[in-house]
Amino acid sequence: MKAIVFTKYGTPDVLELKEIDKPVPKKDEVLIKVYAVSINDWDLGLFQGDPINRLLNGLFKPKIKIPGSDIAGRIEAVGNNVKKFQPGDEVYGDLSGRWGGFAEYVCARENALALKPAVMSFGEAAAIPQAAMLALQGLRDKGQIQSGQKLLINGAGGGVGTFAVQIARLYGVEVTGVDSSVKLDMMHSMGFDHVIDYKQEDFTKNGKSYDLILDVKTNRSIFDYTRVLSRNGIYVIVGGSLGRLLQALILRPWISMISKKKICFVALKANKDLEYMNELFETGKVKPVIDGTYRIEDVPKALRFFSEGTHNGKVVITVEDDNEF
Repeated sequence: MKAIVFTKYGTPDVLELKEIDKPVPKKDEVLIKVYAVSINDWDLGLFQGDPINRLLNGLFKPKIKIPGSDIAGRIEAVGNNVKKFQPGDEVYGDLSGRWGGFAEYVCARENALALKPAVMSFGEAAAIPQAAMLALQGLRDKGQIQSGQKLLINGAGGGVGTFAVQIARLYGVEVTGVDSSVKLDMMHSMGFDHVIDYKQEDFTKNGKSYDLILDVKTNRSIFDYTRVLSRNGIYVIVGGSLGRLLQALILRPWISMISKKKICFVALKANKDLEYMNELFETGKVKPVIDGTYRIEDVPKALRFFSEGTHNGKVVITVEDDNEF
């Protein structure tokens, strides 16, 4: 089978399209013919070899050599202990930790997958798992979102942000999105009440406050965020630079002690709410934003585009055409 493989850390140039052996599912696994896979920040960290990924995946040489976690495809074979699925089922899910999605076939445990609704294309399915789970778990589980609140999403034009605004609209909140100017038109169309170009306006200094902040970027001091939180406000961190994350982690107890403001981190529970996302998709309440599609041989090019941060929503790789993208 064809797969995108890397044997050393570096830029997207270390990624190569190779012919390798097709995987064989274990007793508790299924074999999936991959139709589509989307790109996440974790894919960049995996082959670039950032400090955390080097600790998890080998200091000098990667143990996992095929990136890609958010996949959608059709089950080709099942292990003897698999009860939930059968060959022919169309499924999707987040395989982070196991990876291997940038390939024609991948094996996965059944608890990492959900059935794909017939009305959902493989491309749309691949765009959902990680970004939608982070958005939902950040807003609902950590942020305790409530009707009538004012919500700000920092880094609002990417995958997490575009799911978050749609989920937030279900709760009747006022949503402000912060991102670059190239994404503002798309953000308006997605239902943001207010949009801010971060290069033109500093949302931490404009005198406005928010009941809930969902932060995908974490690119400012923790004190900047808490300054614009209303009393009893909640600041939810989804991702960002390691330095800023450590700062928030260290200062969180002190900030909570001297104020009523709460700082939370989203520890992703992969695939936890995919069935709920199926319901929202089938009723037309949530739909992924996909900024173009690429073929598997174009993965290095797609990753360069993704790393620039100018994409709207999700970037998806087509592995096998389904004529429904």
